[in-house]
Amino acid sequence: MVLSRTSRFSALGKTSLKLPSKGGLIFWMKSLHASRFIVLCFCAWYLGLMPYVKSPITGLHSVGAAPPSELGCFSGKAFYDSWIKVGERVCVKCHVPKGDAGASNFLLSDDRNSVQSGSMNCEAFTRMALEIEEDGRSRLLIKATGGLDHGGGVVVHTESTEFRILQEFVRSVSGTQNQPAEGRPYVDDLSNYFDGVEMLSDQRLLRRITLSLAARLPSDQERQEVASKGLDGIGTVLDSVMKEEAFYRRLKEGFNDIFLTLGYNGNGEDALSYNHFEHTRHWYQTHDLNHVPEQDRQKARYKIADQYREALRGEPMDLLCYIVRNERPFCEILTADYTMVSPYTARGYGIFEDLKDQFKNPDDPFEFIPAKLKALKHRDGQLQPTSNGVYPHAGLLSMFQYLRRYPTTETNRNRLRARMYYQHFLGIDIMSVAPRVGDAAAIDAKYSIPTMQAAECVVCHRIIDPVAGLFQDYYNEEGHYGPRKDGWFVDIFSPGREGVPLLDSDRWRSLQWLGENTVKDPRFAIAMTEHVYYIMMGRKVILPPSDIESPGFEGKRLAFLAQREWIQKAATRFMESNFSLKVVFHELIVSPFYRADGLSLLGRSYELANDAQFSDRSIVRNARLAELDDIGLVRLLSPEQIERKIVAVFGKPWGRLDESYAILYGGIDSQEVTERLSVPSGAIGALQRILANDVACKNVAADFARPASERRLFPRIEIDVVPKAGDQISEQKIRETIVHLHQHILGREDANDSAEVEDTYTLYTEILREAAGASRVEPRESYFCKSGQDPDPRDPDPHYTLRSWRAVVTYLLRQREFLYE
Repeated sequence: MVLSRTSRFSALGKTSLKLPSKGGLIFWMKSLHASRFIVLCFCAWYLGLMPYVKSPITGLHSVGAAPPSELGCFSGKAFYDSWIKVGERVCVKCHVPKGDAGASNFLLSDDRNSVQSGSMNCEAFTRMALEIEEDGRSRLLIKATGGLDHGGGVVVHTESTEFRILQEFVRSVSGTQNQPAEGRPYVDDLSNYFDGVEMLSDQRLLRRITLSLAARLPSDQERQEVASKGLDGIGTVLDSVMKEEAFYRRLKEGFNDIFLTLGYNGNGEDALSYNHFEHTRHWYQTHDLNHVPEQDRQKARYKIADQYREALRGEPMDLLCYIVRNERPFCEILTADYTMVSPYTARGYGIFEDLKDQFKNPDDPFEFIPAKLKALKHRDGQLQPTSNGVYPHAGLLSMFQYLRRYPTTETNRNRLRARMYYQHFLGIDIMSVAPRVGDAAAIDAKYSIPTMQAAECVVCHRIIDPVAGLFQDYYNEEGHYGPRKDGWFVDIFSPGREGVPLLDSDRWRSLQWLGENTVKDPRFAIAMTEHVYYIMMGRKVILPPSDIESPGFEGKRLAFLAQREWIQKAATRFMESNFSLKVVFHELIVSPFYRADGLSLLGRSYELANDAQFSDRSIVRNARLAELDDIGLVRLLSPEQIERKIVAVFGKPWGRLDESYAILYGGIDSQEVTERLSVPSGAIGALQRILANDVACKNVAADFARPASERRLFPRIEIDVVPKAGDQISEQKIRETIVHLHQHILGREDANDSAEVEDTYTLYTEILREAAGASRVEPRESYFCKSGQDPDPRDPDPHYTLRSWRAVVTYLLRQREFLYE
């Protein structure tokens, strides 16, 4: 530590030993014929100036810090608060070996799961807190507030809660006389995190998986597999599910929610540059349609054009599916030296004649195969530089659709692409970590190149600008290939990635170089794991809580750490499996985060939050609720998922959550609307009511019209079964049918005498009683709800049972279990 001269002698004055002056000491040492070296060492030792050596007089350490084993760690509540609310939120950003402050003496570890790292951080904070400057203030407080030429500037303001927390830590450390304090452990204990959390039964988990990933209900064989093997059986079923075509449709949909490649501007063929595909991009306009009757040719041409555009937009997601389907390393989304083409898109690229024999059906617009494009040739005859005359493919990075979706401008300089690169492939939102510039005009006036000179700007630009430079050969403002006419900018950091420059020899393959370096970064595996989490859970991973004054801060932080522990474990398995994305699905589905019964947690949260009989108990309960707030699956199903679920349950779609209602129901268009609604709006509530009425109307009478063996809803009851006083057989059949509907539509496992079945039974009998007592109600089904299998336009309903069962199905379709996942 660094003690001021006043502080040193003040400390010495507290001892009972009478000490000679400095001059007397030196004279005494010389009289003993000691060497100058010994004299200097002794004086430094005596005055507490020798680094890392403890003075027997002061009991304090000098410049730098004491070895951890000697100093110890003040690990009480003061350190715990200062670490979780300041250290790991602010200091760790720079003070790690590879951070901006990696060369300083104040080094920390960002490994939250290591006891050794926790001890290291505690000791580092303790050393810094005990270093006292000339003015008597702790070095920890001075540095945090921007003093002593702190490279990070002001990170804690003196009027903030963070500063008061650090002050408390310094006071706590100063009063312990260098003895380690008893307190909280270095590492948060997550071993009991899921205690008391209700998990889905294996059968309900099975239903959730097949509906989510395969758009169907589980088969009897799958139910038996899970009944006999439990979670091991779940893994077997999942392996089978991930081979079904529905799974790949779900994969495309999920990853497009992330990459949004369907949403680039213009028509589908606008991904193909006029400069390079002038003669082929509009091939459908002159396509031979002589086999089509003349009066139908224009309509057929429109259809071909629509399919061609749809296929072009779908190529990026088909690349992902090809990789997963063929068990290829998922890192190929950045390293694949090929692209995907269909018979239609191959014509757009001008390579159909070379590939037509490889297609199973040359007229199928959506049969995709891997292919390599030729090096691009400009209209002026200039050829794209390559090593072998082949376009330098780099997975998504070099696909025209991705480049078109995130174009550049003269002022943006590919920085949007660099930002999306970090967000998509490393899981880092550059904008969220960028410091806010207080006075941009003042910075512009002070620096000629602020992005390379002003500290507030450099902190981000030296990260994103080198990556932006790697896209310099794709500078066309519409997103196509083409270098800038005046050459790349000189007032920008040179192309490269995080301190590693791009060599001139790799200039022609800069995006391949970027992809190869990215997949070696551990953050790539974590980002892909987080993408799977988003697809399955419908929400992004938890971010570290930022409101340190919130009562639920510690609970939210614990939730973040628990989730981070699983993410890291799954990412490690992902890498060990040679980047098999299916392994990540396996890891997530068997994790407690996915298996937790979210609806049960939701109901319990209301009970606990309202139980405030004792204030201290209420605080504990609310802290636990903060910990469990993001556990379990409770999300509004997307319009696409709702339609698929209706098909799985009833055998046919509702058909109204298409392009006209999809956005209204919380869907996206991948261009202007890019985030799905997670909370239902008033419009969504209205659509849910319409859906419940329509689907029940179209399916109840139609189901009864089929033979009993073919029915989905009512296989063991007929419309003439009505409840009668003393008729236990009829009541039993009705209750069994309700149990079946609960299971079939909602996935519930209710007993005949459960409260839920009783509620539905009461609804059924009351609708029956009311209809029978109203003379204006005809004993026939509604015209709009007719089965369509009887010559009579309206189905007979003499006992009003069709009407009652329709009410029951409508009621069930309004339940959370159906509308949410």
